This record gives sequence, structure tokens and C-alpha cells, in this order.
Amino acid sequence: MNESIVAEFNRSADTISRIDPSQVRAAADLLLEAFRNGNQAIFMGNGGSSADAQHIAAEFSGRYMMERPALPSICLSNIAPVTAIGNDYSYDIVFKRQIEANCRKGDVVIGMSTSGNSKNVVLAMEKAKEIGAKTISFTGDGGVMKDMVDCAVVIPSKETPRIQEAYLCACHVICGIVEREMFGRRCVFVDRDDTLAKDVPYCSDPEQFNLFDGVPESIKKLNDAGFLVIVITNQSGIGRGYFTLEDMRAVNGKMCSQAAECGGHIDDVFYCPHAPDDCCSCRKPEIGMGLAAISKYGIDPGRSFMIGDNDKDVLFGERLGCKSIKVGSEFDFNMAVDRILESIR
Repeated sequence: MNESIVAEFNRSADTISRIDPSQVRAAADLLLEAFRNGNQAIFMGNGGSSADAQHIAAEFSGRYMMERPALPSICLSNIAPVTAIGNDYSYDIVFKRQIEANCRKGDVVIGMSTSGNSKNVVLAMEKAKEIGAKTISFTGDGGVMKDMVDCAVVIPSKETPRIQEAYLCACHVICGIVEREMFGRRCVFVDRDDTLAKDVPYCSDPEQFNLFDGVPESIKKLNDAGFLVIVITNQSGIGRGYFTLEDMRAVNGKMCSQAAECGGHIDDVFYCPHAPDDCCSCRKPEIGMGLAAISKYGIDPGRSFMIGDNDKDVLFGERLGCKSIKVGSEFDFNMAVDRILESIR
């Protein structure tokens, strides 16, 4: 029995993994444009898709992951207008009639239909386009809706449960993108060894660790400019058994104390304790540490930077969506900070 449950999970995960990320990005961009221009998002669907439409509309008007201003978002599944219009006219126009009442040019109308053929959703989308709204569909790989909208998020399946699971996941990703890019914080992610301080191989003794000249002052400059400063560091010495977690924390504690001596503040340190052969998702250039930081602090990677001395640091930043700056003997951390501050003036 357990094997069949695992197989079901795997089928769902496989469907989600095959969603085209460019479609998700395009849908997020339409919503960002609308919200920034003072327009609203209007969701609709039938049955389970109606519940999903209500869910995502609430993520925008309430919140998804961040404390931030409410975003104008409604769902057309309220029982009174649906039953009134269905009774007085036809169920086929329960959404179209509400689009006529609520939709304005520049709004985004989002239709969810596992079949892609729900007549009441199709008619409403046609009316939305006539008004001048942008349209997004969430469907399976069949039906007519995906071919009539400005942006189609197509779930590569014909199984209703898999489609609904997948477009709910895609919608959550979109919510996160919208929140971060509208309200997210700026951050400078920084490698530790040979970026902020001389690399002492497998350093376990705080007495051997000292920040480079000028680093505390440069960290304060970033703080004063409104950037979070978060250290991202591979510490495989823990996984190799060369030093303990407590040893690393003592070294990092000295790093933070030295930064504070000049009024600077390191907001957090994210570390990977694994050896290279552990195949983890957090060791740079993998982006697990960055994703954790983004989630914890509500960071917008598009307005953030990564500074490091290694190609893995550069790749980490690029994969995370940041601007990466590589430092070395001819171009140090302090120079990188000055470049960042110049770029935002």
C-alpha cells in the first residue's frame, strides 16, 4: 500500500517538475505590471478550480509570505452573484456578467480550468479581452483557453488532480515572485573566506580569523544604504570532521564582532556543513542557502548582489538571480561595495 502512495506522490512531483518556468515568469510579469499601475487581479474557476481561485486571490489581498500592503485581488465565485446570475440568466454567463461589472482596462483576469474548455470561463475571458484586460489561463494540456489568452500556464497532464495540484504550486511561485519584486528587501550576499578575511584552511580558531582592512567600514556603508548583509559560506570542515559547529560559530562570532566595532552589522550567516561528496542542495554553487535567506528575509534577488572570490560564488549569485561581483588581489571587497553603491545612485 505504501508503494502506491509513494507512486502517487511521484506522479504529482513529475507533473510539477515539467511546468515551463518561462510561462510562470510571464504570468508573474503581467500581474506585476497590473499591480504597479493600480489595477487588480480577477480570478475564476469551477469546482476545485473555484477553490483554487479563491485561495490565490486571498494570497494577494491578504498575504503570501511577507508583511506588506494588500494587493487588489478578487474571485468571482461568491455564491450570491453566481446563483443569482445562473438563476436569472444562465450558468454560462455567471463569470462574464461579473467581468462586465468589475473588470477595467489594465486589469488581469485569471481563468482556471483543468479541461481548458469551461464555457463560463471562456466567455468571461473573451469579455475581459474586449474590455482591454490582460488574460492568464491555468489549464491542462488540452482545451481552447490556452490558445486565446495573453499568457498560458499549461500543466503537462490530462489528469484533473495532477493539473490542480500543479497549477496551485505554480500560483504559489507567482505569489512569491510578485511579493519579492514589489516589496522585497535589497541584500548583499557575501562569501566569507578570501572575500571578507584571509582564508585560513578549515579555520576553527577565532584567534586566526581577522577581517581585511576596511571591511567593517564597507559593511556599514551597505547597512546605511539599506542593504541587508548576509554571509553565505561553504564550511565542509564540519562534514569532514575537522572542526565542530561550535568552532565555526565562534569564528563567525568574531567576524560579526569585528564588523560591529565600526558600526557595521552582518544580518545573518548561512553555512553549508556538508562535504563535497554529500551531494547536498546547499553547497555553493547550489542555491539552497540563498533560497533560505530569501524566504527568511523577504529578499528581492533582482535588486541584490553577490560578492565572492570564487567562480562558484559568481555562479551562485547568477543562479539566484543576483548581480555577481568577483573579487581578488586587484579588486577587493571594499572596491566591490563602492561599485554597488555607485550603481544605485
